[in-house]
Parts: sequence; C-alpha cells; structure tokens
Amino acid sequence: MLGGANGKRTIALNRCGGAKEERVPRRHTGLDPIETASRDEIAALQLARLRATLNRVYANVPHYRAAFDALGVHPGDLGDLSDLRRFPFTTKDDLRRNYPFGMFAVPREQVTRIHASSGTTGQPTVVGYTKNDLAMWAGIVARSIFAGGGRPGDIVHIAYGYGLFTGGLGAHYGAERLGCTVVPMSGGQSERQVHLIQDFKPSIIMVTPSYMLALADEFTRQGLDARESSLKIGIHGAEPWTDDMRRDIEGKFGIDAVDIYGLSEVIGPGVANECIETKDGPTIWEDHFYPEVIDPETGEVLPDGAEGELVFTSLTKEAMPLIRYRTRDLTRLLPGTARTMRRMARIRGRSDDMMIIRGVNVFPTQIEELICQDARLAPHYELHLSRPASLDDFVVKVEAAPGAVDCTAQAGEDLARRIKGVIGVSAHVQVMAPMAIERSQGKAKRVFDTRPR
Repeated sequence: MLGGANGKRTIALNRCGGAKEERVPRRHTGLDPIETASRDEIAALQLARLRATLNRVYANVPHYRAAFDALGVHPGDLGDLSDLRRFPFTTKDDLRRNYPFGMFAVPREQVTRIHASSGTTGQPTVVGYTKNDLAMWAGIVARSIFAGGGRPGDIVHIAYGYGLFTGGLGAHYGAERLGCTVVPMSGGQSERQVHLIQDFKPSIIMVTPSYMLALADEFTRQGLDARESSLKIGIHGAEPWTDDMRRDIEGKFGIDAVDIYGLSEVIGPGVANECIETKDGPTIWEDHFYPEVIDPETGEVLPDGAEGELVFTSLTKEAMPLIRYRTRDLTRLLPGTARTMRRMARIRGRSDDMMIIRGVNVFPTQIEELICQDARLAPHYELHLSRPASLDDFVVKVEAAPGAVDCTAQAGEDLARRIKGVIGVSAHVQVMAPMAIERSQGKAKRVFDTRPR
C-alpha cells in the first residue's frame, strides 16, 4: 500500500494541510462508463429514463395522476428535459398525506424493504424499495465510496445509525457491494468506537462530521493520537458541514474527508459524493437522479450556477419514484470536474425551518407538541443551538405554567426524556418562570442558532 511510516494512503491533490508525506496520484479503475460519458450521452439516458418514470407514476400512483391532470400535463408532453418544469412538485406534505403506502408505484407485496424518517408531528415519511431498488442503491453507494477513495478490500467502519434511518444500512450494503470489509458499529459508544478502530484498523470511516470530531476528542481522552490511527478516508454526511470543519477533521486525523449527500425520501445516502481527487462538491449521480435548482418562492427553474432550492426527480426507482421532490436544501449546480456529471455546491442552509441537530432532523413543532402535552408547562418556548466544541448543543427554554413553579425541575427532566425518546436527540431543558420568555408582536421567533455556518 502506498504511504509513509504510518501507512496513510497517498492521494493526489491532498488539501489536508498537515505535515504528511507528499501524496502521489492513485490509479483509478472500476469507474462506470456513464461517469465519464459525454453530456449528450448523459442527457439522452436521462430523457429515456425520465419518460419511463413519468409513465410509471401516472399509471400506478393516484397522487401523481391527479396532480398531473390538475396541471393539464401528461407524460407524453415531455419532449425534452426542459419540459420537466411543466410537471408538479412533490413535497414532504404530499408524502404525509399519502402515509403510509400511498406513494408506492408497485404493489406492497413487491416492496422488499421500508425505511422512514420523522415528520413535524412525529408521523414518519415512508420510503419503499423493491429488490431492484436495493441493488441499485447498493451500486450507487459503492460508486460513492469508490469516488471518495475507497477500494475493494478496505475495511469500512460505519458509525451512522442503523434502523429506519437510511444512513447505516445504505452505507453498509454499498461498502459490501464494492468488496469492502464492513464493521457495522452504528452510532454512540464513543469509547468502544475508538477501541474497535484501534483493534480492527479500518482505513475508511463513514459517520457524521460532528461525531467525527467527537471521536477525535475521545482519542485524546484515551491518550491516543488520532493521526496515528489506521484511518485514511472519512466519508461524512447526514448534516451540513463547512470547509472549516473539513480542515479540522483532516488536521486531527490526518485523513482525506469527503462529503456524501443523500436524503431518505429520494433513496438515502449516495445521491451524490465528492471525488477525492478534487474535493470540490459532491458529484450528482445523474444517471439515477435528475437535479434542478429552483427559486424557493416562485418555483421557477434557475440556470446552473444560481443558488436556490435543490429538487430531484427519480430516474430508476421502482417502488417509490418521486417527481420534482423539493429537498429544501439551498445549493447551486456546477459543471463536472472529476466526472462529467454535474456537482452540487456545499449546502448553505434550508429554505424551511427544519433544524439538523447532530444528524437528526428536528422541527420546532415537534418540540411544541411535547411541551403542550405537559400541563406543568406553558406553550412559550425558545430553541437555542450552539456548537461550543465538536457537537451541537441544544437548549430548550420553556416557561412553567402558572401554579406549577414548584415542580419545574421534574418537568424539565421529563421533557428532556420525552425529546430523547420521541425525536431521538438530547436536549438541555431550562424551565423558566412564567412570563420570562419575550412575547412576539407578530410571528414568534422560536429558533436561535449560533452554530458556525
């Protein structure tokens, strides 16, 4: 294996900024032909697959038949890719209204697996996969890991959560498809995470960027130098992260850190991934997902390079293809570099009020619902987010109900426990005296986010 005394892998165009040995180009093999196809070839494939997808949903999904008819469009109206703008958007509310299986384009019996993500009221949004969908998903995650520098035979330590969340299993099957050895650690248990990294010596870790920094702290707590570990590549996603955080991770571990993008509603991780040669934004796998960027207010399609809301249309999904799904992520579409497929700029933020806390999607209304279930608490609250160290700090300030000031400590403990149990994120709850929280004269400001952008 290429590298210096510590066995670190040598990769071209390293941007770690550390004092490691000079890195040399690594031979690239195993690319899918479509990754280096011409733009005309990519567009022709997209058009054929898009026509098939529109016909599939119109014939099999009542929601889409009604939505198409309401706009007076038909799958046959798609003459070229630009005609997609005539078709309706899909939103998370559409998925909730059709809960649980109303968006499936195949009989439920043909669905091999179901994943779900939480919604604003605790009702999950459901996504289904056929056997072919799972094979396709594993293939694009394998492609993503390869783009990030992984190769067959590498040991991959997966610290994304397993279960209904798509991160853990999506990464797992993709790594296996590439021919890697998988350590399915899941999240948490930082002390054990470090022990297994030391014992099993993985070369790749797949984990949220904020938890990666928490692992750096755990290395230090155990008296270990994270730069001397076996890790060479970090593939990080499930939450926004900055180039400053990338440099911090790379500096603390002496690795190359790349961005993986995905969302449960579209498929999970693997919609796009940064290429390790360039680390200039995730390459979108355009043979499976057609991207658009729109003005979040008007819905107008914006030209490449303009910032707006990212929208995806499924091109190969069988069980639950989505047409023009509004992700609420704000980004730009950029020309390809390491691949001919387009890239997306780093996510700047969201066009709605969703908070992402340590990789978990949280809406203010979820907190409000739990507060309102407790008679000891008044429905006046603030949510404070900061990042004093590696991980997000989440503080819920809520007022005690009049007459309940004698039980504020217990009420706070109970609310924190319910937030953890129902939403899946830890919070510090401060129960304050009645009228302690400023009243709004218009739209209430609930979220105070001071984390670095």
